[in-house]
Amino acid sequence: MDGEGDRLLLARLRRGEPEAFEVLVREHQDRVYDFCVRMLGDREEASDLVQEIFVSIHQNVGKFREDSKLSTWIFRISKNQCINRLKYLKRRGRGRSEEYGEVGEDALMNAMGAPPGPDAALESARERARVQWAISQLEPDARMLVALRDIEGLSYEEIIEITELAEGTVKSRLHRAREKLADLLGRLEE
Repeated sequence: MDGEGDRLLLARLRRGEPEAFEVLVREHQDRVYDFCVRMLGDREEASDLVQEIFVSIHQNVGKFREDSKLSTWIFRISKNQCINRLKYLKRRGRGRSEEYGEVGEDALMNAMGAPPGPDAALESARERARVQWAISQLEPDARMLVALRDIEGLSYEEIIEITELAEGTVKSRLHRAREKLADLLGRLEE
């Protein structure tokens, strides 16, 4: 959605039009869900959290100052909710990275929704599972930067707005995260 479309949608949201909220959810839920899956490494947790994120967006739309794109603001809320959920899961002893360390490739493929069938589909599913596993091994901040830049394809400017980090910090942390990912994926190949 462009800036003008965002402004019109925001005006409708602020008037409390239910259809406007449905449009917002329809346009953003897939990207928010994908981001949450990358951050949490768990589809069920991600699904639950997406609902909470949209409740939060609905409750706080009046506070949105329009100093950034609507999608950037939504990712900022998503990022904060994911970080909080990760802390909660860690306190509850349900850290995802430990769980991934103990599961086999079959379980990983099932978690990634691997389609049964041709070798190419199987190989593609295996690759997705390997990448998701490697991402789950990163620290939450690194995971977030990889998800925003390499998976969501956001610009550095948008990432800076979402994370409120300096550009040099974003670039250096992203570089280190990519190196760690390459190392983890390389070890999986061996």
